[in-house]
Amino acid sequence: MVRYLLFLLIFLVSCKEKTETNDLVKADQLYNEGTNLLLKNNLEAYSKFQQALNYYYKTKDSSNISKSLICQAIAQKYTGDVFGAETTLVDALNFMNEGDESLYSVYNTLGDIKYDQKEYSSATAWYNKALAEKNESIEKKYTILNNKAASEYRQGQYSSALKALQSIDLLKIKDLNLQNRIKENIVYTRWLQDKNYPAHIEFKKLLAQKLQQNDNWGANSSYSHLAEIYQQDNPDISLFYAKQMLGTAEKIKSPEDRLEAIERISFVDKPSNAISNFIHYKTLSDSIQNYKNANRNRFAYIKYDSEKKETENQRLKVDQTQKENQLIRQQAALAVAIIAIIIIIILYRRRQARLKQENELKLKNDQLRISKRVHDVVANGIYQVMTKIENQEHFDKENALDELEFVYEKSRDISYEKSDTEHDKKEHKERISNLIASFKNEAIDTYIVGNENEIWNGISQSSFEDIYQVIRELLVNMKKHSQASRVIFKFERINNVVNIQYTDNGIGIPGDMIYKNGLTNTGTRIVAIRGEIIFDNKSEKGLKINISFPVS
Repeated sequence: MVRYLLFLLIFLVSCKEKTETNDLVKADQLYNEGTNLLLKNNLEAYSKFQQALNYYYKTKDSSNISKSLICQAIAQKYTGDVFGAETTLVDALNFMNEGDESLYSVYNTLGDIKYDQKEYSSATAWYNKALAEKNESIEKKYTILNNKAASEYRQGQYSSALKALQSIDLLKIKDLNLQNRIKENIVYTRWLQDKNYPAHIEFKKLLAQKLQQNDNWGANSSYSHLAEIYQQDNPDISLFYAKQMLGTAEKIKSPEDRLEAIERISFVDKPSNAISNFIHYKTLSDSIQNYKNANRNRFAYIKYDSEKKETENQRLKVDQTQKENQLIRQQAALAVAIIAIIIIIILYRRRQARLKQENELKLKNDQLRISKRVHDVVANGIYQVMTKIENQEHFDKENALDELEFVYEKSRDISYEKSDTEHDKKEHKERISNLIASFKNEAIDTYIVGNENEIWNGISQSSFEDIYQVIRELLVNMKKHSQASRVIFKFERINNVVNIQYTDNGIGIPGDMIYKNGLTNTGTRIVAIRGEIIFDNKSEKGLKINISFPVS
């Protein structure tokens, strides 16, 4: 029940987010369909982008809005609606930020549009803006530079155009068609600068390469240039290349190239063909213009129809949305009220469970603490007395009884929760030395290095007691398990950190024994005083343990 109500609340709150997500999915799908149709069916592609834009506008996705508008402009440009394309690109700029990755594409397309309109000075300005933008593709950058050079030589700026073209590193261009376009522009610019330049030789070489690569669009450019340079000196050759251009233009279905070819034919053809050439040119020119006008109207209608439908859909949705919102608010209020009650009940029950758990934990901690003190005081104390008796050549009964009575008194203190410090008044140095010395016998030698009073200055009694018990546990475990004959304790203090190094030459401690028995308590005590213990059991023989803790 609780899960259902929580799900209902989350569902109601996230309705708007899900709607926006669905809109983005639909928009992306339409955008991808448009890109697949671009330059194949530009009218249908334009329509897909317009539908995608309607969704992108809802989600205020400025990046995809600008990209869709750029694609629409490309569709318009390639179907002759250059004015509409220019307007669409300017609209795209309103949704783009400084440094946008698509800016260079917008500026380059605007330059192409101005070039097609024969506004070469404006085209150069747009190409310069495109070159100033970030562009990771070297070939796209060289394409823009080539376009800029073309707009410059159209203005008679031959030196500037040549400088731009010659700055291009052709070896970095993999696209052979682009290489040939740049080479041809270099030759053409030199010819424009000096009409005696033998451009026809290089043009024919480039034409042969283009035909070999089936680059018919590039071949048409070569035909046009050859027809132009032969126009004055050899009209017959000029006519040949102009007719070749016309045939290729009809093959690739390029109305603009056909129109240019007819114009070049009329320059050098027989006077008797002048009227037929004019009629042919006029008919084709009117047809192209009508085609452009028709497409311009189709694009405008697609945009209008799409916006009209969207407006009608929005109006129909308003009433439904208001009703749904009212129902959602009512359901949300009810759900919040029910959930609030359930949360209060859950929190109350959790609080009761937490209090019970805390009490049980406190009891367990008390039991664990008492068990630990029994181990420290009774078990290790008795073992230490046993070790002394074992190591003495002459048994001193009175001394042994005193030691046992001391352990007995401490065991009684545990039941009364008395602190060890009420009985232990010996100096730290002396207590540590006596403890280590008590484990020395004929079989075991114990050594102490650096146990001076300065080591223990400023150490709290509780921390010292933990360290004392740690050392005793190490000695007890050594006596029981290590078979060592030599034990060394080294004490030093560096920058208010006490370091204790334990070393023996015994058999070491197996890995599965390190955290058993007393050694578990050892780790717990070290953690309690914010210290660290490291077991070095990798040497071939013996055991080394490093203990460090800060002076508190």
